[in-house]
Amino acid sequence: MIKFYYFKMLRIIMLPVFLCLGFSSFAQKAKIFTTADFDLIGDVKTCLVTTDYGKEEFYFNKDGLLTKLITRYSDSDYDVTYYKFINGEISQKRVENYRDGLFDKNTSIANIYTLDSIDSGIKITEKILSYNKEFLDQYEYTYNEDNQLTAIKRNNDAGIESTVVDYKKLDGETTTTYILDEELKKSVRESELKSKLNTVRKVKLTKEYLEGKLDKALEEVFTTEGKLLSENKFVYDTVAKSFVSKELKIYKYNELGMLISLKTKRANSERLKNFIYQYDNGETGNWIKQIITPDNTYITRKITYYETAPVVEE
Repeated sequence: MIKFYYFKMLRIIMLPVFLCLGFSSFAQKAKIFTTADFDLIGDVKTCLVTTDYGKEEFYFNKDGLLTKLITRYSDSDYDVTYYKFINGEISQKRVENYRDGLFDKNTSIANIYTLDSIDSGIKITEKILSYNKEFLDQYEYTYNEDNQLTAIKRNNDAGIESTVVDYKKLDGETTTTYILDEELKKSVRESELKSKLNTVRKVKLTKEYLEGKLDKALEEVFTTEGKLLSENKFVYDTVAKSFVSKELKIYKYNELGMLISLKTKRANSERLKNFIYQYDNGETGNWIKQIITPDNTYITRKITYYETAPVVEE
């Protein structure tokens, strides 16, 4: 499994987790990452990230799309991920691994995407190949006219798997179910909740099933702007026949929308982390250093920008 140091930290600071597509029955088309996904604003060209346990380099085009990512474990051991696009859609994702300064064909992988129009919407085909030209996997994702994923078909040496995705709306709630070869695997219920202060919160409850039986669940609460306020992980108690909270995380943000604290509650423990930032433009702009207390760990970022053409007054 490829490790992404900064993406690991992004789980803490509430940014999307990097999707290693192609090895899950519920994989979807590759996400296109932009500068906004990394708390970056403005015409960012590169973002070089240094932590006390690794380095990563992010490269963006002028449209703000992530085109290259380098994860460095040492000077001679590193991974390079390339993203290529056609008409705004991702067409390739290539992960090239280097060990002892040498390109490793055996572990390097290419994801190739093709898009086709069908009567009910679109179909995206993802082929996963090794750099030795060995076929590893193929997925077909079918989307309806509303751009909702409705089916996933996986085809590899082990056979064919088919997942049907169903959507139901009732009393303002939307429930999405994933059924793999006629067996319920996952359900996602999304709804809105009003607080005592009439603040609207979005609630997402994901339940996962093992052999058709409830196994675990995750409840996430978001602001209307999409900021994660809390996430509660549950395991299913087969004796009590109910979910039991395993871990609760509570997030707080400052007026700039930056995470300033993370409280983690478990059965017999509670831990609080605080986040302090330094910015490249006083108290605004992009943050260039994040300090985490009481761990006293840090992340620094060196950011370069595209030059903007000067405005010429007529």
